[in-house]
Parts: sequence; structure tokens; C-alpha cells
Amino acid sequence: MIDASEARIAVVGLGYVGLPLAVEFAKLGSVIGFDINMSRIAALADGRDETLEVEPEELAAATGLSFTGDLEALRSANFYIITVPTPIDRSKRPDLNALVRASETVGKVLRAGDIVVYESTVYPGATEEDCVPVLEKTSGLVFNRDFFVGYSPERINPGDKVHRLPDIHKITSGSTPEAAELVDAVYRRIIRAGTHKAPSIRVAEAAKVIENTQRDLNIGLVNELAIIFNRMGIDTEDVLAAAGTKWNFLPFRPGLVGGHCIGVDPYYLTHKAEMVGHLPEIILAGRRLNDAMGKYVAEQMVKALLKRRIHVNGARILVLGLTFKENCPDLRNTRVTDVIDELREYGAIVDVYDPWVHAGEAMAELGYHPIEEPEAGNYDGIILAVAHDHFRDRGSPWARTFGKPNHIFYDLKSVFRADQSDMRL
Repeated sequence: MIDASEARIAVVGLGYVGLPLAVEFAKLGSVIGFDINMSRIAALADGRDETLEVEPEELAAATGLSFTGDLEALRSANFYIITVPTPIDRSKRPDLNALVRASETVGKVLRAGDIVVYESTVYPGATEEDCVPVLEKTSGLVFNRDFFVGYSPERINPGDKVHRLPDIHKITSGSTPEAAELVDAVYRRIIRAGTHKAPSIRVAEAAKVIENTQRDLNIGLVNELAIIFNRMGIDTEDVLAAAGTKWNFLPFRPGLVGGHCIGVDPYYLTHKAEMVGHLPEIILAGRRLNDAMGKYVAEQMVKALLKRRIHVNGARILVLGLTFKENCPDLRNTRVTDVIDELREYGAIVDVYDPWVHAGEAMAELGYHPIEEPEAGNYDGIILAVAHDHFRDRGSPWARTFGKPNHIFYDLKSVFRADQSDMRL
């Protein structure tokens, strides 16, 4: 097995996770960045990261990093890191297609002594049960004799400019004690915050998948509280601010739960739980509640319009924000679409405005075409769905300028004071 100092690294998948990782390793030496999306490769080679996770000057400084979609270029590596998406399908079951294809790709160039590390979120057991057989079949090599694997789950927070990769504690693991030590030693070279070497790959996989399951359940709790308090005529944000004065109260807020992690990872765990004969009740209850929040928000807007004697069928509604979270262009699994689709079911005419989103990408990914700029005095309803600084800094008077004299302003994210909007979640 190679030594950590001998690791020739290739990162397979150059999205929100893979690119920052490749850039950090490139500070130490040559790194191969591989992706099957040739337009992505071209943009990166031109110094542009459309995810905005890596600044242009960081990309320019990573002189040891090369970008390619050529399989042959991977042959010079001996330490492969796979960072491809692991979404869910329409039936909310794990979709490992990208992971399997990436494993096949690496398997074609894998040689004796090499190591493959996975960072993609999976259920416990997936690395060794689903990925390793693909590597063995494609390469003709024997697992834990000719090659080894590791698992080090990603903890990238899109749009977060404070918690960067080197400053986030990293979990590592390997298929043998020696492989685990090698994986840990390689990551220690770039992670200032330190590493935690898990006793097995399955433990590392489980640790990752429960991180976001825990957050999902906590958000589900405050979402249900918001529904209850709304029926009571109590402002949820006021309640949470009061409760938050206790030192151990957890500062979760209600809202739409989307993105590549919180709204997806729990389904990986529940899938595996059902495989081993357990029906997870609490986790699935939280998921059902969070998945229904878009419909609830739309219904609240409809009720508010009717109380103002505004006809819903044909009403013009402006949704501010389309990304799954604030201050980033990430559209993956955004639940803002649930609000839009439900309002359109009622016959409303919905426009979406989000300065963070590329219109072509929104059309390709979601089938929506965001408007370039809202028109003043044009809307019966306005929903602030994503707390971008672009909206926050302009203030509630700016948002209200887009409304007709009789309109509803729904501050879904409680960005502004209660007296600056007509409704909050």
C-alpha cells in the first residue's frame, strides 16, 4: 500500500463537494479533477466556478490542478476520491446510479495498491456492498488484497463562506486498519480542524446520514409548532425568540426543507432500516411533515387572499427566491417549487425572481423561467421564500413596491419584523 506522501490524487466529480476538495489538495501538489460534464470542465479550465464555492483567485492559484473528462488521464492516479451526487428518485428511494457509474469509471483504471475513497452520502453498508463489487468486476482486482477503499463523508455547506473545508472536522475510515490510517493521514494534510478516524466504514456512513436526519427532525418539530401556533394566533418567531433565552434550547427555525442533504439523507437511512426489517416511524413522520410544508404555505397564502376578497384564480403572485437556501445558486431539491406548483393548481399566475439563479439552469433543471426583474405594483401576493441578502438588504418596503395597493406580503423566512409583513410562518 502507498504512503500518504506518495498519494497521487484524482477527484471524480467536480461539483459543490469535489471542486473545493481538489483545490485544497492542489495546494500540496498535482491533482486530477475529473468530470463527465464537459461544459463544467471547460468553465473550470477557463477559471469559472458556476457553483460559486471557489473564488476565481483560488481557482487561479491552484496551479497543480488539471481538469479533464478523459478516462486515460486518470491512470496516473493511485488515490481516487469519488464525490458524485446521491439523490433520491421520484419514489423517494436512494438513486445510486451516479455512484455506480463513477465506480465503473475508476474500476477501469484501478491498479494493484490503489485506494478509492467515497465522500458521497450513502446508507450504512453501501460502500462495501454496492460500490466495491463494481470496482472488483470492472478492474478484475480483489478487494482488500489488490485494492482498498475508504469513506470520508462530505460536510460542505453550500454558500457558507465561514465554515470552509479545512476548518470542518473530517470523519475518515478505511476497509482495513492500514487503509484507515492512510486515508486519515492523507486528509490530515489539508484539514486544519482535525480528523476523526471511525472504527469502520459503516460507522462513518451511519454518522453522516444521521447528521442531517437529526436536523430534519428538529426542523420538522418547529414546522409543526408553527402550524399549531398559527391556529392559535401566536407568532412563532416570537415564541422561538423567548424560548431561545434558555441556554440549551436548540435554535431551529421553521421553513421549507430542501437541498442535497437534509431533504434527502433521511430517506437513505429509512431505506436501509426497512431492508433490515425495521419501519422507522419518527424519521418518516418528520419527512412527511417537512415535505408537506410547501402545500401548507401555498394554502396559507390562498386563505389570506380570499380574506382580502382577492380572486385566487388569476391572481398574480411573486415568489422571491428559488434556490434551496440563501446566498447560493444551488437549485438541488429546492422545495420552493412545491409552493409555486400548488399556487398554480389554484389558478394563480406565479412569477419567480431570484438574482442568484441562472435562468437557463432553472429552465433545464426545474422547468421554470425566472423573470429578470419584478414589475412594481403588479402583484396581488408576494412570498419571500429564500432569505438572500439581496432581499434582506433592500428591506420590506422594497418587496412591497411590487404589490398592488391591496396585496399580501408573506415573509416565509421571518426576515423582517412582524409588523413589516402581513404573514410569517
